[in-house]
Amino acid sequence: MPVQIQYQPNDICVLRISGILKRSEFGAEQNALARKINMGSKPRLLVILENFEGWERGADWNDLDFLISHGGKISKIAIVAEPRWEALALAFAGAGVRRAPVKFFPPNELEQARNWCVE
Repeated sequence: MPVQIQYQPNDICVLRISGILKRSEFGAEQNALARKINMGSKPRLLVILENFEGWERGADWNDLDFLISHGGKISKIAIVAEPRWEALALAFAGAGVRRAPVKFFPPNELEQARNWCVE
């Protein structure tokens, strides 16, 4: 499965994405995360892009409903990916637009990304 989310203690949500990210798969994970937020969670997202090939072309990525309704409840977003994805991944995550800090880490700094999430 190209998108998997794992819930860990301390509201850490590890989101692993590989291959081409499809809008439908991403939407399903957003819905699952929204349910957790609605139950009181303030997630810290650790997003790991492994063998990532980009975003599905032609999909409607302009849906801001989740960002508007639940984005303010996310505490932090750490993105771990190859440096070539940095600018696009930060833009996709809404760095600079959302209240939560969003930070990029290269793959060799996975442990630093995890630590930053829990600080």
